[in-house]
Amino acid sequence: MQSCCYKLICNGCAYASLLHGEDGSLEDVCAFCRQPYPESEEEIWKNVMSRIEANDPVAMRQMGVKCHSEGDFRGAVEYWRKAIKLGDSESHFQLATSYLEGKGVERDMKKAVYHLEEAAIGGNTLARWMLGNQAMGRGMKERAVKHFIIGANLGCDKSLTQLKQAYAKGFVKKDDLAAALRLHQAAVDATKSPQRDAADAAEQNEERVWWVCQTSLVPKTLTLALFGSGLDRAKLQESFDLILYRSGETN
Repeated sequence: MQSCCYKLICNGCAYASLLHGEDGSLEDVCAFCRQPYPESEEEIWKNVMSRIEANDPVAMRQMGVKCHSEGDFRGAVEYWRKAIKLGDSESHFQLATSYLEGKGVERDMKKAVYHLEEAAIGGNTLARWMLGNQAMGRGMKERAVKHFIIGANLGCDKSLTQLKQAYAKGFVKKDDLAAALRLHQAAVDATKSPQRDAADAAEQNEERVWWVCQTSLVPKTLTLALFGSGLDRAKLQESFDLILYRSGETN
């Protein structure tokens, strides 16, 4: 999530933008709005407040999450309610958890289910899975299975697991399970790309090198020797150089 424009950027796009910035063909800016990345936490939250003043519901949702993490549950609820009025379906999920936990509001299962349903309609697969479990717990097996099928079709692993368990108990037809398996795989495949795979590999390499630098302070050449086996050495070199660049160190 970018604090400048509050757009969710996939790892593949972010990594491609980073590489362009490293080779000098593009400045180190947001992959979506092309604004420079904030350099401090203070600048990040300044951007958030600017987006809130512009009635950005995603920024309001994130501010609600921040309030919740700091123990300001009532403040969180208020931000989520404002975001919902502006059409943010994900805030329905946040508000549902508040009603389930009784934080910032009185505990109310009916209202929690309502907000889970709204979030699920908006595409939140975790909300869909929770609705399925809630229905199953009330003995509404057919309704639960419908929720799990929809969730699995959208790529939700939790819903697929529940669907398999329901099949083992005889609640799901074989053809329905087979169809859900195919659609689940299609949904998962649709999220993959060479760019995202490259970003994931680079992130793993960077985390490994960073861990070695922080825990053992071994020389760069030894680090490459230690991690050269089974890794793309060119990618590892790039990751190491990037870490040094970010930390302000040079060889």
